[in-house]
Amino acid sequence: MDGLVIGMDLCDTYTHISCMEPEQTWVIPTVVCKNKNADEWYVEEEAYAHTLVGDGIMEDKLLTQVMKDGTAKIGGIKYEGIYLLKMFLEKALELPKKAAGSREIASIVIAVSCLDVKLMDSLLYCADYLKIPRDRVHLISHTESFVYYVMSQKREVWSNQVGMFDLTNQSLRYYELKVQRGLRQMQVVADCENLEEGFHLDVLDNTAGARLADRILCSCADRILQKRLFSAIVLTGKGFENTEWAPEFMKQVCSRRRLFVENSLFSKGALMKAADYLQEKSSYPFICICEGRLKTTVSVKVLNHDKEGQLVLAAAGDNWYEAKSTVDFIVTGNPEVEFTISPLDPKKKKLVKIGLEDFPKRPDRTTKIELSLGFSDDRTMVAVIKDKGFGEIFPAEDVMIKQEVGL
Repeated sequence: MDGLVIGMDLCDTYTHISCMEPEQTWVIPTVVCKNKNADEWYVEEEAYAHTLVGDGIMEDKLLTQVMKDGTAKIGGIKYEGIYLLKMFLEKALELPKKAAGSREIASIVIAVSCLDVKLMDSLLYCADYLKIPRDRVHLISHTESFVYYVMSQKREVWSNQVGMFDLTNQSLRYYELKVQRGLRQMQVVADCENLEEGFHLDVLDNTAGARLADRILCSCADRILQKRLFSAIVLTGKGFENTEWAPEFMKQVCSRRRLFVENSLFSKGALMKAADYLQEKSSYPFICICEGRLKTTVSVKVLNHDKEGQLVLAAAGDNWYEAKSTVDFIVTGNPEVEFTISPLDPKKKKLVKIGLEDFPKRPDRTTKIELSLGFSDDRTMVAVIKDKGFGEIFPAEDVMIKQEVGL
C-alpha cells in the first residue's frame, strides 16, 4: 500500500514523530496555539511565535486535559480538551505529510506511556476526524515500543536480557526485556517500573546537582543490574540527550555490555510496528507479553459434531484493546457458557461459568445466543450474552447478561 508509515510517541510534554519514507524524526512540544482573531491553529515554532507577539493563546498538557475533561477558553470560545488534541494531531501530522509530498497515511502506530481506555478511545476519535481509517491506526504502550525497537536489532543485541532507563522531567523508568526460547513459539516478555529515585532535570544545570544525579543513577544501576547477564543496555528520554553529566553511571552500564542511546526510541519502535502491519507475514514471529498485551488465553467450551473442544476467542499476546470478538452459538446441555482462562503459568488455569438461567426456557438446541467478548484492560474480560431466539419458532427476547471476569 502506498502512503506514509508513521510511528508516534505522544506524551504531555514532547511528541516524537518518526517516518519511514522520508526517513526522518521530528521532535516537537505537545502544545497547540489558536489565533485569537482567526480560525488558525499552530504547532512547533509557529505556536511560540504567535504566543510571543500576542495574537495567539497556547495550550499544553493536552493528554491530561483529555483525561480530566478539561476545557480552554480562547477568543471567547470554549474548546474541549479532545478538540485541542485533535487540532494538535492534525497540525503535527502535516510535518511528515509535507516532507513526503502530502501523501495519505498507510499505517500509523501511536505509543503512549499509559494505556487508558478513555485516552485510547479519544485518539481513535481524533483519527476519525483526520479521516484515517481505523484499521490503519494502532495504539501501543511504551513497553511494546521498546520491544519492537530492540527486536528489530541484530540477534546478538537481544541474545540475553536487555535493560533500558528512561529519564524525563516527569519520571525515571526502567524497562526490561527477555526472550524465551524452547517453546512452540518464541515469547518476548517485557516489563516496566517507575523508579522512586526520579529527579527533575533542572538539577543538571549545576555541577553539584549533576554529581548527585550521577550517584542516584549509579545506585539504581547497582540495585537493578547487579551481576545479571545483559546483552545490551538502552538509554532514552530527554535526560540522556547529553550523557556527559553522568560519567560514573555510563562506566557502569557500559561494562561488558552493548550500549544504545536513542532519544526517539518509542516513536522508532512504533514505526517498526507500523511497517509490520503492512506485511502479509510478520517480520517478528514471536508472542509479545507486555503492557497492552494479554497474558492470558481465553477460550469457550463448544461441541463440534458432538465432539467437545475449545474455541479460542483471545490469545495471550493479543492487543487487549483490539481483542474483540462476536460469535453465535446454539445452547445445548446445561444452560451456561463455560470459559477456560489459561494464563502463561498452566498451574493457574481456571474455568469460569456464566449461567443462562434467566434466558427463556426452550427445548434443547432451540436457543441461539450472541456472545461478545472484549477487555477493559489486560486483566479484565467483559462478556456480553444476548438472546437471539430460534428463527420464527422462538422469537428473540430482550434478555442480556453482562459480566466482568478478572483474568
